[in-house]
Amino acid sequence: MPYVSGQTIHDADSHVMELPDDILAFMDPAARQSFRDATAALRRSSPQVETAPARHDDPAFRAGAEENLLLRKNHDALGSFRASDRPRALDLLGFSSQLVFTTAALGNYGLEETGQIDLALAAARAHNRMMSDFCSTDARLLPAGYVPLIDREAAPSIALEAIRLGCKGLTIPSRHPSGHSPSHIELDRLWAIAEEAGLPIFFHVGGEEKIDAAYFENGLPPVADFHGGAENFTSVSFMAIPLSVWKTLSVLVIDGVFDRFPELKFGVIELGASWMPGLMKFLDSGAAAFGREERLRRLSAKPSELLRRQVRLTPYPHEDVSWIIANTGPEMCMFSSDYPHVEGGRNPLRRFTDSLAGAGQEASRRFFRDNFIDMMGAGLDPALHDLPGLEAA
Repeated sequence: MPYVSGQTIHDADSHVMELPDDILAFMDPAARQSFRDATAALRRSSPQVETAPARHDDPAFRAGAEENLLLRKNHDALGSFRASDRPRALDLLGFSSQLVFTTAALGNYGLEETGQIDLALAAARAHNRMMSDFCSTDARLLPAGYVPLIDREAAPSIALEAIRLGCKGLTIPSRHPSGHSPSHIELDRLWAIAEEAGLPIFFHVGGEEKIDAAYFENGLPPVADFHGGAENFTSVSFMAIPLSVWKTLSVLVIDGVFDRFPELKFGVIELGASWMPGLMKFLDSGAAAFGREERLRRLSAKPSELLRRQVRLTPYPHEDVSWIIANTGPEMCMFSSDYPHVEGGRNPLRRFTDSLAGAGQEASRRFFRDNFIDMMGAGLDPALHDLPGLEAA
């Protein structure tokens, strides 16, 4: 029996666990060696990754895939890196559709921050080919493309190419590009392309500005993260996750991008959601305090209302979803599994269901189904809105 049955649920966040060299096959030949050299350290492998293909070839290991569906994580999970296995994983999960993001390329290999613009653009194009290819095995798999904002002239062409490849939404960094705002007027062509295509813009964890390393220098021994290492993610680094997207959403609202493109949806994925009520209140407060600014006077509604109209976001399973919904509105939050990442946990459906207790049936339906459909727009085939044989649940 599938993990989910008798209910339509869309998964707003899942991942491919690409092997270190997978992206090289999709890189323009002229840029391949330069990219290989520039990203060698970031693409380094490990014994666990190197032996993953052999494990997935083992009949005994494969026989345990269903029993261990949400217990095996990262490269051990069914369909984590082999596209041919992902439809079976989705059958077992029981989701009506699944939005699929990269793992290794979430920060575009750091190429934008280091000023390697040509390689950053080449990596984005290779990423979009790779994601479209992986998801081409099943219409339920929705590839998320990537568009760097560092080159305002190139961004629209990369977006158009990603859409032609079959990407169902366009991820942008939540941090600002070097030297200009994400709300720069020359990026309006990018927003127009997405709006005209009926596809959303995504922010995803990994594209934010990381917390300054000085915050970890507290005179005490390093703290290991839940992966067991000291270099990845702890309670302190967690605190900085929403700061970049907080600022980026703010300028997109204040500088009129939301109003110039009122049909454009923004998905805030794996960045948490408890901060959203505060942003909504803080933006409204700022608009009241600086209301003489012409750009604020031109807004069609309160900033909080614009966010509610156009932003959809995924809470973490450890957040109080009922509280978030009560303080934002029922139209904003969505379910996500984070499959096959460790952070998604072993039973996201139960955790979110428990967290929704008291929110009401309508809020629950919106969380598991409606808000995702609304965000995805033309990126989700109407035939996938509900599981076969099911009314909207």
